[in-house]
Amino acid sequence: MNIEKKRLLEDKKRERHWKKWGPYLADRQWGTVREDYSPDGAAWENVTHEDARSKAYRWGEEGIGGISDYKQKLCIAWAFWNGKDQIIKERLFGLTGNQGNHGEDVKELYYYLDSTPTHSYMKMLYKYPQQAFPYQQLLDENLRRGKKDLEYEILDTGIFDNDEYFDIFIEYAKNSEDDLVGRATIYNRSTEDAELTVMPTVWFRKTWFTGDEPFMPNLSLLNTRSIKAFSPKSGNYIFSFDQNPTIVFCDNETNREKLYHIGNQKKYLKDAINDFVVSGDKKHLNPKNTGTKAAAIYKLKIAAGQKAEVTFRMQHFEEENPLEIVDQIIQDKKQDADDFYGEIQSRVQDEELKMIQRQAYAGMMWTKQFYYYNVERWLEGDPGRYQPPQSRKLGRNSNWRHLQNYDIISMPDKWEYPWYAAWDLAFHCIPLARLDTEFAKDQLLVLLNDWYMHPNGQIPAYEWNFNDVNPPVHAYAVQRVYQIDKKANDGVGDQEFLERAFHKLMLNFTWWVNQKDEKGNNIFEGGFLGLDNISVFDRSHADKLFAKLEQADATSWMAMFSLNMLRISLDLCEFNLVYQHTATKFLEHFLYIAGAMNNISGENISLWNEEDQFFYDVLHPSGQQPMVMKVKSIVGIIPLFAVEPIREDLFENLPEFKKRLDFFFKEKPKLATLVSNWIHPGHDRRRLFSLLRGHRMKSVLKKMLDENEFLSPHGIRSLSKFHEKKPYYLQLNGSQFSVKYAPGESETTMFGGNSNWRGPIWFPINYLIIESLKKFDFYYGGNFSIEYPTGSGKYLTLDLIAKELSKRNISLFKKDKNGRRPIYADNEKMQHDPHFQNLILFYEYFHGDNGRGLGASHQTGWTGLVAEMIHKITKETHLSENVTTLFRS
Repeated sequence: MNIEKKRLLEDKKRERHWKKWGPYLADRQWGTVREDYSPDGAAWENVTHEDARSKAYRWGEEGIGGISDYKQKLCIAWAFWNGKDQIIKERLFGLTGNQGNHGEDVKELYYYLDSTPTHSYMKMLYKYPQQAFPYQQLLDENLRRGKKDLEYEILDTGIFDNDEYFDIFIEYAKNSEDDLVGRATIYNRSTEDAELTVMPTVWFRKTWFTGDEPFMPNLSLLNTRSIKAFSPKSGNYIFSFDQNPTIVFCDNETNREKLYHIGNQKKYLKDAINDFVVSGDKKHLNPKNTGTKAAAIYKLKIAAGQKAEVTFRMQHFEEENPLEIVDQIIQDKKQDADDFYGEIQSRVQDEELKMIQRQAYAGMMWTKQFYYYNVERWLEGDPGRYQPPQSRKLGRNSNWRHLQNYDIISMPDKWEYPWYAAWDLAFHCIPLARLDTEFAKDQLLVLLNDWYMHPNGQIPAYEWNFNDVNPPVHAYAVQRVYQIDKKANDGVGDQEFLERAFHKLMLNFTWWVNQKDEKGNNIFEGGFLGLDNISVFDRSHADKLFAKLEQADATSWMAMFSLNMLRISLDLCEFNLVYQHTATKFLEHFLYIAGAMNNISGENISLWNEEDQFFYDVLHPSGQQPMVMKVKSIVGIIPLFAVEPIREDLFENLPEFKKRLDFFFKEKPKLATLVSNWIHPGHDRRRLFSLLRGHRMKSVLKKMLDENEFLSPHGIRSLSKFHEKKPYYLQLNGSQFSVKYAPGESETTMFGGNSNWRGPIWFPINYLIIESLKKFDFYYGGNFSIEYPTGSGKYLTLDLIAKELSKRNISLFKKDKNGRRPIYADNEKMQHDPHFQNLILFYEYFHGDNGRGLGASHQTGWTGLVAEMIHKITKETHLSENVTTLFRS
């Protein structure tokens, strides 16, 4: 057992708290709902980037390369100043949802390079310009640009063209749970000498105004190179700095005079270090060298092409020569990380794939965040403090007063989405389970806790609006993580985890049935379901058009949910046969949904269109005949996901389940004919439940694998390219709506226009397509071939098609034959500069034609599924395998 695995085991057994310290700061706390105390819910405008350096936050903290303890009481991050900027760089800059031409958008260059699951070793890179940071230029140009224009990025400003920048590598290494080394290694990439001020910064999150902290924490100067951080609950921490920095102190308190033009309550303010470094103003620094925020200030002059280092060590106790062994600590923990990933990647032979996968894993480790949100207190305000406007009590999230979040949670992106999202989190947990199954299981359970899940059974969607509905993929993730964990534990499944999750998922399933099947006809509405502009109009508000929408995707998600719950029930029968009865319940739900999709409410209206051989949504305008909305989108592919091959030996010892199964198929033969062969066993004695029988599956795959429709060089598009020349138009109540193929950024303002489902490639959908094809192949056992690509005359088994689609997804990040990564498109610096070309960004989604990375640039969460694809494809067959010999005509 390697050393990192040993740490994970010690942490699991609660013998040592190895995860006590980690990368738990947000990359952006300003502009979040939690910090918004405006009367109108305008979170972006309530606390801005300009305000952030002067305002003490209420709910969380942010920083560059920041870490904290798991309750975020004590925080550590890095700040820098190039001598040209008007402010020090202590947080990442970006545009708000109202400033960017495609919504919120970080405008910095930073990369997460490495991290173990316990954060015993971590590494990231921040690129900081030596000339004045182009804040206003980025803002002005993006405001000028429209929806059809590309976003204006920091590289577009030209500030990096002459290599006048610093590469700042930030590392952390743990000698023990409370003994930690931090180091910044700064390279001057310029041909000229350059000056840089470096400030490792320590502060306490402001908890003392809430009444939770009866005693104030305190930072104080021990000697010219050391700080003591004391709080009654955690005791002392000693920070020892190398060289001879200038150490300054202030308080983590709001500068009320600057922000609100009212008198300051405190004398020593949060922005005092900024004012001292930039303009020499000492008036808000504490001359007694004490406070709740402190920084060690290093003024460095770095020769052209050379490097400098700044190092500190945090310990519980004073030591005579605390920095003497820091090099050895970092070296040892880096070796531990290499040993850990060496085992994880033992089957990956391609060095470039190893690099891509390891950076994907690093991004997932770094995007853990302490997330604190007590909705009741947020709505009502803290005792004895300024009270929020009364309008808030009827506004955003006001019906989620039970919600009390106080956990470390895997975030989609700690800058653009520094809050959890329900279906994102489910996908995160699958690759996370390869590194740390306990963390993956805990993450899945956290949203099912009583203080997260609504009393009515709804899972909170995301901070902006907990009432929104994400696809119900939680059960899928639970079952998948259970299987990964079971295999890792020599076939022993975690019964407690599976049962805990299952019981809460039962409540969530019931909520879906009661709330999203309005007429009780087993056809589901769902709303936008995380797919923003996939439809001709906002699907969450079809009622405003005096219409009702029957959704092929919502209904298919529920069929998938039913099969996931059926499979979990059968897994639980290994421990308790009483779960036969829940297996029967979900079997029947699945079959009734399958029946309803083919004949809605007995009206002979089907979500399956015989003419086009595809699934579509059906719109019911008030007082009019139902309308089939013939948009060729992933809405029509999602029925593929409702598939489950089940080995006979899973249920042959379940007499009650088998009896009910036989009865149901005998008494309801029409329903039995709608789903794939349950009666006839397939390969390895498997039986198949699926919404799609052979013909329909072939018809859907024919479109999906057509390069003129869904199949792009880099995966499956979210909308068929058919709509590029033939947009879909809908006339309704005097208004015209349309959908046109848009392979890049969103061209609509729907949901702010910050993501696009009308053509780009999205990893969660591609992942589920690949997994569904594998499940079909489990049943057919290699005896079922499909033309791939459509029209090529070449046929592959479903398993090989799944592998080929994985390769297409992975190719987004790999260098092609010309040495170019598709994600960086025509960005020559990213493609060829030696200090850029091997740095990988895991974008939110990708251009449907050329693969350019789009949307949130650090959404390693679900795009981190590429790590799982690499794991699977290298486990089964090497990526470079020549598959032409496997084609069959």
